[in-house]
Parts: sequence; C-alpha cells; structure tokens
Amino acid sequence: MAGAGQASPVVRYSVIALGVVVLGLGLATLRRDGRHPDPRADLSTVVVAPADRYASYPEVAQVYAMAAEIPHVLDGLYCHCDCSRHSGHRSLLDCFRDDHGAGCDICLHEAAIAYQLTLEGRSLKEIRRAIDAEYSG
Repeated sequence: MAGAGQASPVVRYSVIALGVVVLGLGLATLRRDGRHPDPRADLSTVVVAPADRYASYPEVAQVYAMAAEIPHVLDGLYCHCDCSRHSGHRSLLDCFRDDHGAGCDICLHEAAIAYQLTLEGRSLKEIRRAIDAEYSG
C-alpha cells in the first residue's frame, strides 16, 4: 500500500502511460511534418495528364488544370491518401501524372487547397501546414 505522500502504483503507471501516449503523438506529428518532400529543381520530365482527358468529369478536369499550373508546389507536398506507400508516389504531383488523382477525393481536395492558397500568395510551408491541419486527426 502506498504511504502518505506516495502515489499508488495505479496512479504511477497511469502517469507513465499518459507520458508515453503524449510522446508518441509528438513523434507522430514530427513524422507527419517530415513527410513532405523537397520539390525537385527540375520538373521538366514530370507531365501532368491533360485536363481534357477528364472532360466528362468537369470538377476532375478543373483540378488537373490547376495541377498543371502549380507542379512546383504539388511536388513539395505529401499526399495524405498515403499513395507513397501503396503506389510508390514521391509527392502529390505524382497523383496527377495519370488517372490516380482522378479517382481519389483526397488527392483532388489537397490539390485544390494548394492551388487556392498559391493564388493567395501563401508559401509552401504555409500550404503544408494548412493541408496537414485539414488531414490531421
């Protein structure tokens, strides 16, 4: 039994467990922020699929047109659909090289956010923070 002024084993273990959870969340946040790739200096070999390919889907075509305007921004963003794991993509830009982005609401939404924030003059760092905030949790 715990003496006067000493925490019980249950309380001590609860505090330790809480500390581990908080540390884990902190590390997860650091990893998430660190997932964004540095944009490549030369994007001349990266081609966004033509927007008119998706003419039957105007919203999709619009985002592909946006992606073609800001490849340097998209190349500096981690895609929160985790396609780096399941499709080998390097950045959000890779989602728009083919049909992947057309079939993924996360890719489309992330690119639209990046485009709007770019138009507003936001920095890549600010765009990353906004997108991470949108998809955290």
